Parts: sequence; C-alpha cells; structure tokens
Amino acid sequence: MPRTLSYTLISLREMLLSSSPFALLTVGVIALAYWWLDPAPPKTVVLATGPAQSAYETFGRRYAQALEREGIHVTLLPSDGSSHNLALIRSGQANVGFVQGGTGDISPDDQENIVSLGSLFVEPLWLFYREARARQQHANGRVEGLSDLRGWRVNVGSAGSGVPRLFSTLLDINHLTDKDLKLSELEQTPATVAFLRGRLDALVFASAPESPMVQMLLQTPGVKLLPFPQGEAYSRRLPYLTPVLMPQGMVDLANNLPSHDVKLVATTTSLLANADTHPAVLQLFAQTATELHGTAGWFSRARQYPNLEHSEVPIAAEAERAIKGGLPFLQRHLPFWLANLIERMWLAMGLIIALALPLSRVVPPLYTFRIRSRVFRWYAQLRDIEQRQEADGAVTADLLREVDALEAKVEQVVVPLSYTDELYALRSNIHLVRKKLLRALEAPTAAQASPDLPEFSKA
Repeated sequence: MPRTLSYTLISLREMLLSSSPFALLTVGVIALAYWWLDPAPPKTVVLATGPAQSAYETFGRRYAQALEREGIHVTLLPSDGSSHNLALIRSGQANVGFVQGGTGDISPDDQENIVSLGSLFVEPLWLFYREARARQQHANGRVEGLSDLRGWRVNVGSAGSGVPRLFSTLLDINHLTDKDLKLSELEQTPATVAFLRGRLDALVFASAPESPMVQMLLQTPGVKLLPFPQGEAYSRRLPYLTPVLMPQGMVDLANNLPSHDVKLVATTTSLLANADTHPAVLQLFAQTATELHGTAGWFSRARQYPNLEHSEVPIAAEAERAIKGGLPFLQRHLPFWLANLIERMWLAMGLIIALALPLSRVVPPLYTFRIRSRVFRWYAQLRDIEQRQEADGAVTADLLREVDALEAKVEQVVVPLSYTDELYALRSNIHLVRKKLLRALEAPTAAQASPDLPEFSKA
C-alpha cells in the first residue's frame, strides 16, 4: 500500500472514531423520536362496511383499492349497518366505519374515543311501497304521507342498521306509534325478496343512491317511492336530517324516471374512526374520501362533499387538513410513506440538528487530541527515564536499553502527514536523552583516565 494512502486511511479512521460518539448519540435520539412519533402506519386496518349489496359495501371496496396502492391492506368487515358499525368502532373491532347521523346514540365517551373524518354523502330515507297495496286506499295508487301506512306491513331493517330507531322517531313526530303499523326487522336482501313477492307492503332503508338495491327498486314496475314534501320541516325538527331533491329524470333520462322532482329527507353519512387509529391511516382515508365523494352526485354538486358539517363527534385534525388544504406538498412529489415520514419527523429532526450542530464543534479538537496523543503518550516514559538518571537511582546502562526499546516502539507510530513534525520532535528528544545518558556513562571513565597531578612542596 502506498505510504500516502496509508496516511489518508489513518486520518479517516481517526476522524470516524472521533465523531462516532456523536453519531451514535444522534442515531439514538432519532431512534427514540421514531419510536415516540411512530410515523409508520400499520399494514392492515379494518373498515366496517354494511350489508351485502349496500352502498357501504360498494364504497368499502373502493377505499380498499385506493389504500392498497399505498401499501395498506383494508379488511372489509360486513355489518348490519350504521349502528352496528358504531358499536364495532367502540369495541375496537374496527378502526374505521360508515355511520349515519341520528342512527346511533353518541355518548360522552364517544366524544373522547371517536373522531370524524368528515361527512361523505347524504343517504335519503327510501320508503318503497307496492302500488297495488296503495290502490286499496287511493284510486291513484299513491301514498301521500306516513299516516297513510296505518296497518301496513312495513320492514324497517335490522336493528344494527340504525333505521328502526330513525323511523320510530319519524313515526313519533307524525303522532304514530309502532303499534299502528306491522313492523318487521328483516335484513335488506331477504326483506326485498319478501317485498317483491307481496309478503310486505313497504320497505324502509337509508342508503346512498349508488346502492344496487336502490337502483333496482327505483326501476321496478309496480314499486313507488314515498316523497317527503315536508322535508324542510323534518330537518328543523331533527337537525341530523337534510332536505334533498331528486331531479326529474335523474334515475333514467331516456325513460324520464322519475317523471317529476321528488323531495326527500336524508341523513348525512360520516366516516368515523377510533381515536387511537394511526394518524397516517386517518390521513389516507380522509384524502381518499375527497377523491371518491368529491364528484357531483344525485344529491350533491362537485366538491360539496366531503365536508366538516353535521358532525356528532370531534373532527380529526388529519381530516380537517385533507378536506381544507388538499394534498400536502410533499405527497405531490414523493411516495406517501416517505412524505409521511418527513411530515411526522421534521420537527424532531429540526431539534436533533439543533442539538447536533453545537456538538459537532467538539469533533475537530477531539480528532486533534487523538492524533497528538499517539505521540505525546511516549513523553511520559521518556521523562521518567530522564528523571531516574538525574536522581542517580538507576544504572545508566539499563536506562539506555529502555531508551532503545522506547525508540523502537516510536518508530512503529504512524500519524497523518500534517502531524509528522510532532513525531519527529519526539524522536529528536529521544536522541537528546540518549546523548545525556551516554555522557553520564562516559564521565566516570574519563575521570579514571586522567588522575589528579601530585602537589609540589613549597620552595
């Protein structure tokens, strides 16, 4: 190996050894910050959806596809509906779920343990009835209000959907009781089959128009949809309800379905999450919501949803940023995992850099000390030899042998070129001590070779 390269490698090694304590300290602080901030989201989350063939199931699959692209697997957990989803989130069985406003009792604990990722869309209260049953009461085969349903066989959905509770409230403000109707709580699919076979007179459920069941019933001959012309009054009495309008021809323009504008009332569906869910997951769900629900729909204009209105629990900070601010700057140019890491670690990294910069000033002096110590540590031994000679307590020949051994060790010392002057100074001082010892060794011999002259008598 060329000598110059050897000097360079020595210098690099000493520099690394000098800076290693501070590098280890910095790495330790970064590891502690990473553990504390926990920037990496989990690889799997659970989304509570709803019954088969419901809008919740459809949207759940879309969320799963979107998050899969970011490396997060979404497990879809079927449920009875909104109220069941809220229970799953409370129990921790689901991280996120679709919940309709007004279909569950929000407790004080929910205000602390559950957060909202925004209102996603409205879900009209669909009340489909058989035209043949209505003709028994009215010649035109139409039902004008809930009071016309007295004595009817009406399915209000399973308890987990939250619709029975909502419909019971609507009956109450219309001065009706559950005993005025023959209510059942079948799940959506078997209830629809029973309805189409004539074993039920009406179906009630709250769902987005994207639901395949809604699409089918709206176009089924002999099935009518009950309007709610008093939608504004309903919304004033029940704040979680919103009056909506289904425009003429919205279902099928070619066949002009419906043939006139239909006023309905709707609940607002929100995406709720357990407050302990990783912030990066909340951020991804909120961002995905803006993509999936930001387009124009049957009951909304473009970019009307998602929004921060009609929330029964606190809004998550991640959702507020996603809905108001859009996609963060870093995520526009970097993969999500890297952008999330930087966004969550930047403050800690700033503090670490602020701590590391002053400490880094210690590295050059420490490097100089380490290099010079390779030379200076031999001065102690050299000084000891010299002091022992001056005290006349040691044999000079033995001290010379110690000096020779010391010189042999010093010749093996290698330092960077910029410090060779100190190494040569050490070697020069070793030679000086050797000369001193040699003079001390030669002094008795010279005295014996030149005896004192005799004294002459006085004349």
